Amino acid sequence: MSDDIRIRRLAAGDWDDVVALEERAYAASGLSEGRAALESRGRASPGSCFALEYRGRFGGYLLALPYPLFRCPDLSLAEASDGLESSGDLAEASGGLPGRPTGRPTNMHAHDLVISEELRGRGLAPLMLGRLAETARARGYATISLVAVRGSEVLWAPLGYRPDPEVALPESYGDRALYMSMALSPLKPVPTTTVAASAGAGAIAHTNDPLAGSPPRVEVG
Repeated sequence: MSDDIRIRRLAAGDWDDVVALEERAYAASGLSEGRAALESRGRASPGSCFALEYRGRFGGYLLALPYPLFRCPDLSLAEASDGLESSGDLAEASGGLPGRPTGRPTNMHAHDLVISEELRGRGLAPLMLGRLAETARARGYATISLVAVRGSEVLWAPLGYRPDPEVALPESYGDRALYMSMALSPLKPVPTTTVAASAGAGAIAHTNDPLAGSPPRVEVG
């Protein structure tokens, strides 16, 4: 990763930037959640919510939280399980709340990912998703899910996500939304010899621009 790029845990001081960026991204299409709902996702699982910095400036965010596979948050509702986080993961204790069964989920849901306008199309969204996958895999999650909105599902397939069109979504996502999921392979150590070989003369050369040649912005609800 370039020294210009930093992915870190979302902090309390980031919410003004998150809310402003989310509104610019989604308000025109009626998909904006509003500050209360956004902050509730962050409180539900702080350990899986990230901020992107590019050259010291806020450049995007990713909100993710444990959620049962084939279910997703309703954009019109805030999370009802605030304060139930344990070791960075949401401990499900919904008390029979409709649509939220008890028991720890094995799925991590990538709820919302937005890159700032000036940085879109430079591969930063897949970079953030990679960090989320590392985090989820290290904590024993079996799958990652998301909801692709506004026809953005074509951008997810190359990253390993597969459509689950049979999953019914809340009306708040609109009529161009599709649930998708991806299995996480177990974390495997990389042999030292493999690492050394990849750095040898036969290794593929990389561009000096860490943002070049990558897919455009990816959107989830």
